[in-house]
This record gives sequence, C-alpha cells and structure tokens, in this order.
Amino acid sequence: MKHNHTASPIWRSTTVLAVRHGGHLVMGADGQVTYGNTIMKSDTRKLRRILDGRVLVGFAGSTADAFALLERFEQKARDYPGNIVRAATELARDWRTDRVLRRLEAMIIVADAELTLLLTGQGDVVQPSEGIVGIGSGGPYATAAAQALVRHSALSAVEIVRASLSIAADIDIYTNHNITIEDMPCQK
Repeated sequence: MKHNHTASPIWRSTTVLAVRHGGHLVMGADGQVTYGNTIMKSDTRKLRRILDGRVLVGFAGSTADAFALLERFEQKARDYPGNIVRAATELARDWRTDRVLRRLEAMIIVADAELTLLLTGQGDVVQPSEGIVGIGSGGPYATAAAQALVRHSALSAVEIVRASLSIAADIDIYTNHNITIEDMPCQK
C-alpha cells in the first residue's frame, strides 16, 4: 500500500450553533482553529454582526474562505435589502457556479429576527425546521444537544447554546471551550 506523505495539513475549525428559542435568536461559536494536528489559535471570533447589527453570521471551515463568503453575503444582502433569503439564494447560486467560489471550503449560517439559513458550497440554502442548526466539525454534536435541551429543559436560549457548545467541545477535538455568544431578540 502506497502512502502519500506529501499531502498538506488541513485547516479545521469549528463549531457554530444557532438556536431560536423563547423569543431570542442566539448564535454561538467556539474559538479554536487547528492546522493538521496543531492548535493554531484558541480565541478566534467566528461570529459577525452585519447590516447595522440586524443580521448575525457564523462561519466554519477555512478562515480565509469563510471571510470571502461573509463579504460576498454582506454585499448580496445590501443588493437585496431586507431580504436575506434572496441574498442567500443569490450567494449560493454564485457559489455553485463560479469557478473560484466553488473551491471555497466553508459553510455559513445567516440569521435575522425572522429567519435562520444554512448556506453550503453545494448551492444549498436550508431553513432549519426547528430553528436549530449547527455547522463545523462539532456541529452535529451541538445540534443534538440543543435539540434535547430545547425539548426537555427550561433553559434560556443563551444557556442552551452555551451548554450545547460545551458538550461539543467535550467530544470534538477541533472544538474548544472558548465560547462566544451573540443574542438578539426575534420573532417566535
């Protein structure tokens, strides 16, 4: 069996979770960025408020790629004011058809007071049915924890996001306990 030892290490990050619960939209993320098997940074901010704080964006994957997508989404959102679905759909279309964008390795969650959307490089724009979505290597763990806590606890959305990200950090080696949280009032 031949091994390829020349493969470049992979940049890995992260866990981002969005939860709509109790009249709040809460998005949280860990702070870890790894390169191969090395932790490069433990306090990266993977959440941004854009459009005068009305839209939250969280990103996972290659940091440079995520920032490129964030900038493009913000421009699309300015092109279609007040319509994040259209902005997200236009970005996803570009992402899927543009030769340069197609190579980007990142996912983003965008949310405003009314909607939460997941955008992927395959051209998907998904609105989670339960108002809970996670991305990144620890995303499935955080999502499962958040779903259980929403259904079976009296915790606030902030408490649910913090606990769910902590659970993901206990399981996923690419997620840490340096958690950032953004909270915004929303429609139930």
